[in-house]
Amino acid sequence: MAIHCSRTCVQYLIHLAHDNVDFRLPEIMALLSLRGQPFDPGEHFQEKSPFWRMNGLSEEDVKSVMARTVCAKSAFELWGHGRTHSELRTSLLKYPTENMSPFLQKDSTYKINVYTFNKTLEFEDRIKKIDELEYLPFEGRVNLKNPKHTFSLLEDYGTDPNNIPERPLYIYFGRWIADGQRELIRSHSVKNRHFIGNTSMDAGLSFIMANHARVKAHDLVFDPFVGTGSLLVACSHFGAYVCGTDIDYNTIHGMGKASRKNQKWRGPDENIRANLRQYGSEKLYVDVLVSDASKPIWRDGVLFDAIVTDPPYGIRESTRRTGSQKDSVISVKSSEDYVGDSHVPVSMAYHLSDIFTDLLNFSAHHLVFGGRLVYWLPIYRPEYCEEMVPLHPCLRLLSNCEQTLSSHTSRRLITMEKIKEPEEADALVHLSDPHFSPYQGHNAFREKYFSGISKRMLTGKEEPNKMVNGGE
Repeated sequence: MAIHCSRTCVQYLIHLAHDNVDFRLPEIMALLSLRGQPFDPGEHFQEKSPFWRMNGLSEEDVKSVMARTVCAKSAFELWGHGRTHSELRTSLLKYPTENMSPFLQKDSTYKINVYTFNKTLEFEDRIKKIDELEYLPFEGRVNLKNPKHTFSLLEDYGTDPNNIPERPLYIYFGRWIADGQRELIRSHSVKNRHFIGNTSMDAGLSFIMANHARVKAHDLVFDPFVGTGSLLVACSHFGAYVCGTDIDYNTIHGMGKASRKNQKWRGPDENIRANLRQYGSEKLYVDVLVSDASKPIWRDGVLFDAIVTDPPYGIRESTRRTGSQKDSVISVKSSEDYVGDSHVPVSMAYHLSDIFTDLLNFSAHHLVFGGRLVYWLPIYRPEYCEEMVPLHPCLRLLSNCEQTLSSHTSRRLITMEKIKEPEEADALVHLSDPHFSPYQGHNAFREKYFSGISKRMLTGKEEPNKMVNGGE
């Protein structure tokens, strides 16, 4: 049981949401690193727990994290904790008086909330638990509507809804510091967005990706598979300038068939820029271009603080690039043959292994030192191993988080950081080190995905339908 000594060794409690569990630790670590702080949870840390105790932070550090996180609900200055209410009382009475007293003055107002994880308590039981805290030296007045200070008693009943214990496994008490940004998931929902497509990224995951990438004000962020711009919306929310490319002319220009029910064609102002205007961040919109991610269009040198993207998987959006099987035949054509409104480039298959190889090479050449690449990697789960994750000598793998799509497929959110500038030898590193060789098995993801669906149809087994995005 922790013994607190002064304001310099205060512990903070983070209450986390119990969805996207795999993404929580990398998000909190990324946001702490923006403050120059390490992640120090102390002993007995359990990543899957909804409560994390944090050491070595200031209140400003905690507020900075909570001002961005969508994985955490609330943060508290931890005054006491224990396995039983008796242990909690002992811990609270050991907490330094000088730390408590500024919040217990006669002229202050306060309220106490009771929160239980994985169990619902009746109102009378909550009141009883508050009354049991009468040993705390509160001198102010209770104000339930607008208190100056809010305190919380939090009880953890485990994570198994089918085996809820009668008594809590652990109990915490602390002073509320700040709430997370869970409201962004609702306010930026694609259901209410001006311009959407079949593969528009979920708002919560978009903000998680922006946080993993450590996107901040005045950064320049690029999405090479921009789609309808969901990731640009999230990154611009944190003050970054945003730009992107996509091979789909209709999507970039907001033309063609609509993705909304009961709407046949897209309206005249359905485009990415209008999405940023909807959320008040149009001034951070740089531009989007119709471009093939496999073809270089940028000048040499570093350009971007972060690259955040969701490449197409070949499920809802095709994996195509410009070119044809005749590219190997030498032919001479004038530039006039490729210009004008009537020219439609020939396209061919763009294999997933090539997409990821090109994406990592592009990031190595165009990210600033310390810049981050965040992207989704589709996986056929029965065959998955860590060697399938693409690597590059200039990029360090920071996190690899899984979102399960079905019994046989998932996608993994990969976060990498640039650690050195490219050298000529890097182009041949795959010859000397097989870890850097592209994994060709990614190319069969589409066939394996649909083979799994066919098997379920034959056996009559249904699974939850989760969106497979790709290209957003």
